[in-house]
Amino acid sequence: MCVLAHVFEAAGIATIVLASSRSVAERMTPPRTLFCEFPLGRPLGHPGDAGFQHDVLRRAFALLDADGPVLDEHPDVIEGLEEGLSCQLPPRFDADLPPAVDEAKGIRKAWERTLDKRGHTDIGRVVSGPDEVPELLAVLDRIANGAHWKDDVELPGGNTIAIVHDIRTYYEEAALELADGPPPAGRAMEAWFYEQTEAGKTVMAARAAAKDQEAPFPVWFYMSPAHR
Repeated sequence: MCVLAHVFEAAGIATIVLASSRSVAERMTPPRTLFCEFPLGRPLGHPGDAGFQHDVLRRAFALLDADGPVLDEHPDVIEGLEEGLSCQLPPRFDADLPPAVDEAKGIRKAWERTLDKRGHTDIGRVVSGPDEVPELLAVLDRIANGAHWKDDVELPGGNTIAIVHDIRTYYEEAALELADGPPPAGRAMEAWFYEQTEAGKTVMAARAAAKDQEAPFPVWFYMSPAHR
């Protein structure tokens, strides 16, 4: 965002950056920055708190009067929004299927409820709809269990990054209906997917297998965030 701010400003468009990292803002010196010490993924602070969010926006837009570069700081510090995601997954139904495939089929109704509310889905990098997500997981399960990533399976779209995107999107959209409490904060959804779901475990196992098979770096590395 800091780099883009400089690009837009050079084109004559005034910008404001809501920064989650003060050190980055200090190094990049965008023209107008409001540093908000809030959890990642919560740039406006408390979810559902319209008054607080309007205060953040008011302070940010007030910086438009500054010539810059200016770095202001929101007076409030927010901690404790990164609670783990409480999300009950359905029990196994078909023991003959790989666990991740069975799980993906089991959360289909939850995904449909999210679709009904949102009116759209972000699935679609390599598949046309949710029916194909279990097929993606079946391919990754084969790789995790010894099939060669290139010689023994056909990667839909030929792109593991896009495959994982569609799988994660399907799960995270379903989780919006399965989760207890307020919308998940920051990386809670990411942690839930990789640490608590069979799909996440399968993705990580396939990633490790592809690495061991000496697949090109982009093929396996970007199947999960770098810190994993």
